[in-house]
Amino acid sequence: MHIKPYKQAIPSFSQHQKVDLLRLDLLHPIVSGNKFYKLRYYIEDAIENKADTVASFGGPYSNHIVALAYTAKEAGLKSIGYIRTNEQEPMTPSLVEAKAYGMDLMYLGRSDFQSKKAAILQKSSPNSSCYFVDEGGYGWIGAKGAATILTENETKQYDYIICAVGTGTMLAGCINACETHQKIIGIPVLKNEGTIESEINTLLIDKSKSYTLLHQFHQGGYAKTNPAMIEFMNRLWETEQIPTDIVYTSKLLYAVENLIQENYFEKDKSILVLHSGGLQGNRSLAAGTLQF
Repeated sequence: MHIKPYKQAIPSFSQHQKVDLLRLDLLHPIVSGNKFYKLRYYIEDAIENKADTVASFGGPYSNHIVALAYTAKEAGLKSIGYIRTNEQEPMTPSLVEAKAYGMDLMYLGRSDFQSKKAAILQKSSPNSSCYFVDEGGYGWIGAKGAATILTENETKQYDYIICAVGTGTMLAGCINACETHQKIIGIPVLKNEGTIESEINTLLIDKSKSYTLLHQFHQGGYAKTNPAMIEFMNRLWETEQIPTDIVYTSKLLYAVENLIQENYFEKDKSILVLHSGGLQGNRSLAAGTLQF
């Protein structure tokens, strides 16, 4: 059951600016955050194209894979997940969950994942009964869905909109949907992500629209964390009751707090931070590491 996300003020962040967090993580217990928005039109397109199966790609703790498995089941479709791990490795809780929703898991190993993915996509036929969704929901259909994050949640009044960046699909959707006065900022969570700007630009309707990527908050790379970040996550839970994950939202909110302290934002402006949901990555941590 979906509920309408709400905006939660972050008093500890608010100094000279009003800072709100759009709690997309509360949208649905399984298809939470941006996953619902990015997948909504892919599932619709798969059904319109008379596919009986949807397939996608992801890591062993992928929010996207779990969300796709559940969404496909709800739509009466079969699902396949091509996973960046080996079959002989212990199954993660995320993969166990995806399998419980009926997803067939295909293990591609940890090396050359992108080239293996490209080969599978190249072999797929446009008329096949299997409908492919790129990793993380990347693509113009995913960006079209992501744009509805802004159009359906009363965001026109904010001066800044800031979100984490993985594939760049959510950010592209927000750029496409934003008002002319709004400044869009993305926090990439991957290290040395040299292609992300071109991947975002590919999904933009108006190529002249500007946005900003701040690359200094990746904390060492995708899914990398450290004791200081764990401490930050626990402090954020204690002070604001905001749950975050080690992959995306902890880095995002850490970035926002630091940018405010550095006077990055103009005074008396309003900031909307997008909680992209999905705490699957935290399942890789030892029990008791986080207080939530």
